Amino acid sequence: MNKIYFSLSTLLIFSLFIGCKPSPSNQEAETPIGFTLQEADLPDYEKDLDHKGLLLALGDRYGESIRTGEHIYNNICFNCHGNKEQEGSMPNAFKFWEDKFKVGNDPYSIYQTLTRGYGSMPPQINLTPVEKYDIINYIREAFIQKDNPDQFIEIDSTYLASLPSGTNKGPTPKEFKPWAEMDYGNFLINTYELVGLNAPPRERSSGPIQPLKDENLVNQNFAYKGIAVRLDEGEGGVAAGSAWMMFDHDLMRVAGAWTGEGFIDWEAILFNGKHNISPRTVGDLHFSNPVGPAWANPATGKFDDPRFLARDKRRFGPLPREWAHYKGLYQFKDRVIISYTVGGAKVLETFGLETVENQPVFTRTLNISPADKSLKMRVAPTGTSVALVGEGAVLREENGFTIMQTSAAQNLKIKILIGKSGMKGLEQYAKVSNPAESLESMIKGGPARYPQKLTTEIITGKQDGPFQVDIMNPPFDSPWKNEFRLSGLDFFKDSNKGVICSTDGDVWLVEGFIKNSGNLTWQRIASGLFQPLGIKVVKEEIFVICRDQLVRLHDFNGDRETDFYESFNNDHQVTDHFHEFAMGLQTDKEGNFYYAKSARHAREALIPQHGTLIKVSKDGLKTEIIATGFRAANGVCINPDGTFIVTDQEGHWNPMNRINWVKKGGFYGNMFGYNPPADSTENGMELPLVWVERERDQSPSELLWVDSKKWGALNGKLLNLSYGYGKLFVVPFEKIGDQVQGGIFELPIPRFSTGVMRGRFNPGDEQLYLCGLSAWGSTQPQLGGLYRIRKVDQPIVIPVDIHATKTGMHLSFTDKLDERSVEDVSHYTVKTWDLLRSRKYGSKHYNEKTLQVTKAELDKDKKTIKLTIPDIKPTWVMEIQYQIKDDRGNTREGLVQNTIHQLGPDPVQ
Repeated sequence: MNKIYFSLSTLLIFSLFIGCKPSPSNQEAETPIGFTLQEADLPDYEKDLDHKGLLLALGDRYGESIRTGEHIYNNICFNCHGNKEQEGSMPNAFKFWEDKFKVGNDPYSIYQTLTRGYGSMPPQINLTPVEKYDIINYIREAFIQKDNPDQFIEIDSTYLASLPSGTNKGPTPKEFKPWAEMDYGNFLINTYELVGLNAPPRERSSGPIQPLKDENLVNQNFAYKGIAVRLDEGEGGVAAGSAWMMFDHDLMRVAGAWTGEGFIDWEAILFNGKHNISPRTVGDLHFSNPVGPAWANPATGKFDDPRFLARDKRRFGPLPREWAHYKGLYQFKDRVIISYTVGGAKVLETFGLETVENQPVFTRTLNISPADKSLKMRVAPTGTSVALVGEGAVLREENGFTIMQTSAAQNLKIKILIGKSGMKGLEQYAKVSNPAESLESMIKGGPARYPQKLTTEIITGKQDGPFQVDIMNPPFDSPWKNEFRLSGLDFFKDSNKGVICSTDGDVWLVEGFIKNSGNLTWQRIASGLFQPLGIKVVKEEIFVICRDQLVRLHDFNGDRETDFYESFNNDHQVTDHFHEFAMGLQTDKEGNFYYAKSARHAREALIPQHGTLIKVSKDGLKTEIIATGFRAANGVCINPDGTFIVTDQEGHWNPMNRINWVKKGGFYGNMFGYNPPADSTENGMELPLVWVERERDQSPSELLWVDSKKWGALNGKLLNLSYGYGKLFVVPFEKIGDQVQGGIFELPIPRFSTGVMRGRFNPGDEQLYLCGLSAWGSTQPQLGGLYRIRKVDQPIVIPVDIHATKTGMHLSFTDKLDERSVEDVSHYTVKTWDLLRSRKYGSKHYNEKTLQVTKAELDKDKKTIKLTIPDIKPTWVMEIQYQIKDDRGNTREGLVQNTIHQLGPDPVQ
């Protein structure tokens, strides 16, 4: 239950404070206990709170406070922290019933942790002070007092007198559900479970033993690639409707139709934040069709489902192309027209709503081109009221379904009327209902649905140092209440123009990047897509990777808005699991596409595509799995040599985050993946370029190569984006034999106010543009953001190359260094430790050591430090801290975190 209480202006100001925080080294000096936010970052009311009054008020509303705290805990905190009976999704998260508090165990100290964030715990900026104390009250009563009494502190007069005095209690709590208030347009693609009134509770497996068992969902009606279409008229889009039809484009199936208030229950990770769940329909389900092909196989006349059979006895993926194939979706005003084929016949289908005696009647209008033979389609289970309008087809009963059978070799225009079981008068109504309309006029483009062009100001950065960051906030006050969780960007040949996608289903055309007008113009050109997490412009055409398909956007009438959402490739195998995102989108020199598909969290894979790097041929007709064994692969980087880099996240079988230099056919460690190797040791997998320590980056996202002469010594180097902490790293590496190894070094840039997801260098100004979001697991407080990083004419003085030798480590810097400071071995601290890779979530440090540096030399180039380390060995993790001076006498401090798989010879300089 996320809530937002700031006015828009306050939120934007708050975001600016966060975006301009000092570097972590300075931050740690100013806030030694490690809070994420400093006092200056907090809204004004937090600085004058009556903490004593807030705690005293709990006595007057004790029951209400406990209930509210429990509700908030279960909706916000439980996902990560869990409870005594069920482990959270992040096993390393604090356990209130057994752990010792690091910041303080009294209510005021816990309040500070909630408000300001600590370590991996993000600040809870969307909660009011009253709600934060409600959570604290619940945690103390439910967990600490009973199960962890040593950490329980009584609230007495002495304690209350010690609290800071203040005059206010903060904003009044007010529930706000932004995911339910957004105007998604008149359709929204997602995975949905169709249920009626009085639906049974969901079956959700849980427990400390991993992997979790498969639920018995074989009889549940999931539309894994469900297109929910609003049928009633009115503003606000699909979420504001009262009548809907669901089309499943895996099976060309109308999964069902329902009416009511609320659309869906919004239970999903990218809606209300819930893990391990998919949204259910809310209201009265008038009819539904079970999971299976809607059209009979044109070659056999049978409905037998030939798709991939998973371990849990469910079938996933699209039907064979020669049987039925989804072509895409047209939009004309508020009408949605689905395009698909059945055998050689082309089908256009749209949906509508009529009434008979005040009872809703759902309509399906189909335009079908000539077929070689008669076609059969299941309309609804026997007993559902069904009638037909038009010539060339008949209704009959077959094996428990009302079947529509068509005549062959003629164009057909048919309208099907569907009502609840027992509805009377439908056959009579069919005689007076309007005939089936031609849909051809609706597939050529229509008037703009989002004609407004929104303007935002570019806030120019003036930070000290070699980089300046411009904040390019999206229009948070849009008329459609978009959340702007930005997940991908790319540019056109006119580099002043770009496209940006968001996980909420939108694509935006953005102009003003390099003309220095001080403003950006945003135009919404597409909506309703299924969790877009990557975008690519290819020959001026826009491609978007979604969870269900790779989409190509078409504008037919020149208003820039999408008229046809072409399914360029829909080979995606989609299940109901919340974790299987389709991440990143790149193309190679031949024009083939690549994206990464995540695996199931804490569960074994059900389908071959779980946890894979996937290639789609440039014509969209073929899909190939390139590499396997990923857990949560957030994006793809294509290297100059045609290989790939894919990041992965700490979790089960991943003792720490990893950056992988990917070989074709390689397996990358997740034994919960599909058909893993028998050898679960490191010998059975490809080793990463680097194991990334969680303190450095909680969640790496996509890497990219610097392509900018303006970036000087960094041109041609490799960068890593941090989703977890909103940072940017350079990745120095080397190749010894077939193994690539290296490390990361944080660039001297303030942390961003969002997690950073995707980046592109603009060919026009040669600067780096980044977009990001905070949705799952990021510690950053702003929902979405857009940034430009400009390299300015100042020295960087950072390490960009690394070599592990049999005698020590070599670090090469961008700029010349001071020889005297370099040669002082007291200026270096080198630590190493091991990890344990297992089915458990993550790993603690093992065999920690501090290695002695016996000699430090500056090479002839004046940029390379050669450290002699007698006890150097291959290691999972190494950290090299240094404090030296550049050739201008300026002190330079830093930390390189790296991995050593092999020791090589001293490189020839």
